[in-house]
Amino acid sequence: MRVPTMLSDVEELPSVQLGDYVLRFELEDLTPFGKEVAKNELRETPEIRAAAIEELRTLLKDVEDLVVPLDNDDWMIRFLRPCKFYAKSACELIQRYYQFKVKHFDMYNELMPSKEANIFKQNILAVFPNRDQLGRRVLLLELGKTWKHKEVSLDEVFKGCVLFLEAAMLEPETQVHGAVVIFDMDGLTLQQAWQFTPPFAKRIVDWLQDAVPLRIKGIHIINQPKIFNMVFALFKPILREKLRNRIIFHGTDRESLYKHISKECLPAVYGGTVDAPRVQGEQWYELLLKCDNEYKEINNYGYIKQLEEQRNKKNKKK
Repeated sequence: MRVPTMLSDVEELPSVQLGDYVLRFELEDLTPFGKEVAKNELRETPEIRAAAIEELRTLLKDVEDLVVPLDNDDWMIRFLRPCKFYAKSACELIQRYYQFKVKHFDMYNELMPSKEANIFKQNILAVFPNRDQLGRRVLLLELGKTWKHKEVSLDEVFKGCVLFLEAAMLEPETQVHGAVVIFDMDGLTLQQAWQFTPPFAKRIVDWLQDAVPLRIKGIHIINQPKIFNMVFALFKPILREKLRNRIIFHGTDRESLYKHISKECLPAVYGGTVDAPRVQGEQWYELLLKCDNEYKEINNYGYIKQLEEQRNKKNKKK
């Protein structure tokens, strides 16, 4: 079965049944609301889209050593949408996206759900089953009392985020509306705070600012204790204005959070009224596992020669 936004063929659309609720990726074409936002915010019309795809294809042909699916229009659209259909910007984003994978080879080498079971079993990383009031996906990270830092490293947390965002990039609706991230830091301890290092901070900031082909519309820090200031001090000097302005500290002030994410879209634990089950990490893992071949396919593209060199170096060290 061929799904336009996916690189691999699937026998059936990946989904997991949770009682009366079906957890799935939304791979259908844009809703009427999505089409309206795409037109108003991203300049997307059939004419602009067709011209941008052709221009991007031409530009990519001239990029040395970069292997990408040039014949796949839907793949190109996932990079054109966050760049408002400016082909040159999309081409630069694609190069940064793949250069980042070379630079951080240890994180990306053969990255796929089947090799990262632990982060999902720890249940500190989840995507809400519902979207927010603006159609955005909501990613939740619980890096306080729920996080057993001796059992799951921040590198594993990063890999889990990459796997989720790669999946989000497959959804046309998410390509248009983007995503918001909630960091619940309730109960963060000094020992946990020490896990955050300057190299980790730099990798996260570089990734968010330069290498994520998705519109990250807001990062919301909630329930943070005073010790979180020490963690944020690592990130603050390297944040550019655009991302810095999208990071909002709420503490325990729920009304402040509701100004950005509607109460109707939040679970009861955050004072919300959403009528959808909390999806456990293992349930998301079950769904992502069904897409393992898609991640294999994703890993077949990029600066393949440089990745092979990195792989050979790693094997020699063994």
